[in-house]
Amino acid sequence: MFIKLLKSKLHHARVTDAKLHYPGSIAIDSALMKAANILPYEVVQIADLNNGNRLQTYAVPAEANSGQITILGAAAKLVKAKDIIIIFSFGYYSTAQARKLKPKVILLDKNNKIKRSR
Repeated sequence: MFIKLLKSKLHHARVTDAKLHYPGSIAIDSALMKAANILPYEVVQIADLNNGNRLQTYAVPAEANSGQITILGAAAKLVKAKDIIIIFSFGYYSTAQARKLKPKVILLDKNNKIKRSR
């Protein structure tokens, strides 16, 4: 049996832009994706701390070290520029793996730079 658990998260990411007329996804600074072990086109869940909205989409890489977090497509109706969000990634683990898992948590500052990582 496999269990779905939190693999990693980017905590307190600040949305830099939201573009409605774009095929849906979220563009994330590729250096942040690497730090959180999020692969291109991986499914992610987003929680908006400003309004409580939650949604699922997929991550696409943005320019490394740009601090870019851009909401693309229909999600731009739910998440706006300057909103603070949490980006979650999940994985499926065996029971034995699950017992040893320590999710990667990346806390970001107001410019989407890594403040702390654990």
